[in-house]
Amino acid sequence: MADQEATSTGLEADPELAALGWTAPVGRPLVLPGRGTTFIREVTGPPGAPVLLLLHGLSASSGLNWYACFEALGEHFRVVAVDHRGHGRGIRAPARFRLSDCADDAVAVADQLGIERFIPVGYSMGGPISQLIWHRHAARVEALVMCATSRNFRGNVRERAQFMALGMMLAGRLAPVPNREAGRILRLIEGMLTPDLGHPGLGRWIAHELSLNDSRRVIEAAEALGRYSSHDWIDQIDVPTSVVVTTVDQLVPVRRQVKLARAIPSAVIFPVEGDHLVCARDPGVFVPVLLDACQLAARRAARLGVRSRRGHRGSARSA
Repeated sequence: MADQEATSTGLEADPELAALGWTAPVGRPLVLPGRGTTFIREVTGPPGAPVLLLLHGLSASSGLNWYACFEALGEHFRVVAVDHRGHGRGIRAPARFRLSDCADDAVAVADQLGIERFIPVGYSMGGPISQLIWHRHAARVEALVMCATSRNFRGNVRERAQFMALGMMLAGRLAPVPNREAGRILRLIEGMLTPDLGHPGLGRWIAHELSLNDSRRVIEAAEALGRYSSHDWIDQIDVPTSVVVTTVDQLVPVRRQVKLARAIPSAVIFPVEGDHLVCARDPGVFVPVLLDACQLAARRAARLGVRSRRGHRGSARSA
C-alpha cells in the first residue's frame, strides 16, 4: 500500500483509493469500435513483461474486484483490468447480457491497446469469461488463471437460487423472501456484501462502485451465469492453467472449483483460505497466492513456447 501518485511500475494512482491506503491505477474510458465505450485500469509494469487481463466477478468492477492486487501484480506484469458490460463503467448496450460478448469485449480491449497475446485472469464470473476467451480466441491466450470459479454454475436448485438472489440483491431488486431456504441464502449474501473491511471509507467507496451497475444487466448476468457450462470442451484447454481455489467458499463450492481444475490437463491448484470475497475481505492472504498463480502460469507458458506454436480455433456458441 502507498499513497504516491505514481510508482516505478508505471501505475498512476487513483487518488480516491490512495486516500484509503491502497495503490490502484486510476481508470479511463476506452472506445471499442463497433462495440461501445468501456472502462479500464492499467499498470504498465516492467518493459516486455507478460500481460495479465483481469476479469472481475458478478456485479463487481475492475476496481472493486482487484483494488488490492494491482500493485503486487504490476511489479511483474503489465496489468489491464476491464469493467464488463453493464457493470461499473463498462459498455452500455441495448442487447441482453451475454458472457460471450464480454469475452469478445476483452479481446477488443487488447486490440485497442496493441496487445497480441495475454493471460486472462478471471474471478468468479470472470472465470467463464476467461474460458470463453480461450474457446473463441485461442491464438490470443498464453495461459489462464482462474479464481473462485467453476466450469458450470447450474448445480442444484439451492446453488442456482444463490446466484439468482445474488444478482437481484446486487441490483437492488430482491423480492420478499418466500421461504426458509431463500432466507438462509439471503442472509449469506448479505454477509458477503457487507464484509468488515476495517475502513469505513473503503465501505463507502465499495457502495459507490456497486451503485454504478446497470441493475437489469446484472440480473441478466446472474441468469447467464446460471446457464453457463463449458463441460463439453473444458478438457481441450491446452495452455498452462492456474486455478486459485477459495477453500471456505459458500457461493462456489470447493468441489466445483476442484472439478474445474481436474478437467483441465495442465491445471495447477493454488488453495487460498478464504470465502468468495477473500480478494476484498482478506487481500493479505489472497494477493500472494494470486501472484504465485500468475507467475507460474507465465513461466510455464514461456517454457512451452506458447507464442510460437499456437493456432487459431473457431468460435464457440454464445453464452
